[in-house]
Parts: sequence; C-alpha cells; structure tokens
Amino acid sequence: MTIIDTLLERKQPFAVYRLPGDKHPRLLTQTEGTVRQMYDLTELNGQQGFVIAPFRTDKQTPIVLIQPDRPGQLLLPDREEEDEDEDWRTQVNDVFRSTASPEYAKCFSTFIQALRNDTFDKLVLSRKLTVARNRADSSLSALFRAACKHYTYSYTYLCYTPQTGVWLGSTPEIILSGEHETWNTVALAGTQPLLHGELPRTWNEKNRKEQEYVTTYIRRQLLALDIHAIENGPYPAYAGALSHLKTDFRFTLKDNRRLGELLKVLHPTPAVCGLPKEEAYLFIQANEGYDRRYYTGFIGWMDPQGRTDLYVNLRCMNIGEQELTLYAGGGLLPSSELEDEWQETEKKLQTMRRIV
Repeated sequence: MTIIDTLLERKQPFAVYRLPGDKHPRLLTQTEGTVRQMYDLTELNGQQGFVIAPFRTDKQTPIVLIQPDRPGQLLLPDREEEDEDEDWRTQVNDVFRSTASPEYAKCFSTFIQALRNDTFDKLVLSRKLTVARNRADSSLSALFRAACKHYTYSYTYLCYTPQTGVWLGSTPEIILSGEHETWNTVALAGTQPLLHGELPRTWNEKNRKEQEYVTTYIRRQLLALDIHAIENGPYPAYAGALSHLKTDFRFTLKDNRRLGELLKVLHPTPAVCGLPKEEAYLFIQANEGYDRRYYTGFIGWMDPQGRTDLYVNLRCMNIGEQELTLYAGGGLLPSSELEDEWQETEKKLQTMRRIV
C-alpha cells in the first residue's frame, strides 16, 4: 500500500501535486485539527495552504484550505510504480461518442438561443460523465503517476478532504502564480487537437474571438485594481492531446497579503463562465442542469510570503467509492454548432479517461 492509499484509508486531508516541467511531485498532509472552510474568496487574504475552491461557493461546496503540518515533501516513485505506469501507457484506447446526448443537445439549444438573442457575448457549457470505478485495476497513487507521466505540460494533482472528497486532475490553466513582487495569470481559450503531436499553426475566427474575450476581460479586471500587466500572446500552447490559444499577463504586486481580493476579481474568468460575467454565472447555474462543484473552480498552493501556484480546475474527475465523475466543457459563441462543441467535450474528457 502506498502512502497516498494509507492517507485515504485514514481519511487524512492531503494534496499531492506536480508543477509543469517538474520531475517529482510534492505531498502535503494535515494531521492536526480540521481543514479550514471559507465562503468568500477575500477570506484567503494572508492565508497559506493548499486551496480547493469551487465554481460556486455554498454550504455544500465551501472553499477549503489544507494547512499542512510541515513543508511539502518530494514524493519519489519506487521501481514497481514506474513499471505500472509504463504498462498503462501501452493500453491507451480513445473512445468517442459521435453524436451529442439528448441532455447536452437540450442545454446547447438553451445556451445558443441566449447567445443569438444577444443576451450574452459568450457562454461556457459543460457536462459530466459518470463511469463505474474498478477498484481492482489500480490504486489512486498509480492513477496520479500515470497522469503525471502523460501530461508533462499540465499541473497535475490528487487531493482529499472530508468536505470535498477525492479529486484528480491535469489542468493547463493558471489563474494566479508568482512570488515576491512578480506575478502572472493567463487567458486560455480556443481549442484544437494536436496535429501529429505538433501545435496547430492556423486558428479560425471562432477560436480567436473566444480567446480575445478572455484576454480583454482579464486586462480590464487587472486595470480596475490599477495593475498594469505586460502581455505576451496569443500563441498556441500544449494541453495534453489538445492545444489552446494562450496570452500571458505578467505584473507586479506591492501587497501580497490581499491575494484573495485579486482572485475574487478574476474568478471565474470567461474561459469557464461567460460574458457579461455575473449574468452568465447565474444563467449557467439555472440552465446547465447539474452542479459543477469544484470543476472550473481553482486549486493549488498559496503562500503570500513565498511561492503561489493556483490553477483553474479543468480536465479533472471526482473519485467516489463506486464511480468516477469526469467533467469537460467548451466556450460557446453565436456561431457555435452542436456537434462541433460535443466533439470538443469528448476530446477533453479523454484527458481523464485515458488513465482509467
């Protein structure tokens, strides 16, 4: 039994994560007290710990902060686990459903009508997929290591608290990272598959427009806080077997004790919600047909006195005793077509499907 399996058996809060490009993940555990629960992002001001924030905060899905007993330890694999991962890589077999489900088609119709009536500039429609969990296949530790090995350009994590349950993900999208005075966020939107493992060179108007909405929103939100960022992009970036258009924002913060306020201004971005933001946020809750919970929230290590790395919780799944719930979504504009958007969610779901 691995250390991760032991922590889960004890129901002890923990997070293990691997930053893009790092060789080894870090493990954080909390053995004393209970994890902190919060209901407004400004409560994160001045806090240190591993944050698990939902798309919509309420009593069932609070903002959770794991405050470890000691600094994170490097989690080194043993030979058996490495061999296990290699076996997994030879068995990948993508399976796509060619036509949209009736539930998704109904939601799409509601969303696209609102867009074509000029009620919104952009909306993000997501869905979930529940599959049976075969506990005999592999441990959660093996799933996490498989995700790390396969998605080297993504932030990969596995975490557990009694409040959130178990979540596993490999996400490409930073919401806030940095240390001292140097910080950055990104606008990430538009999706294309890789071409023989290479980044696509051309992007259609729908993808470029979708990404520009996110870029403009982040620029305005930062300027509202008198933050003048240096921008780089858009340019194509890797995200598993997919590519997105990305714009980097680099800026200076004079007061790191108020990161919660900055996060409240940024989250949720139009990359996971829509525009106008508040109206889109309420529309999604009323019409998407399910509760996203921690999908499209954000997750990661926060330390105003040291290094912070927070990522939007995409390409993820919630792991239950008997089943796995996978999530995927895509940005809709008035020009969006049902089958194109369905296929985009199918491709995004493969990120987690490949390792289960």
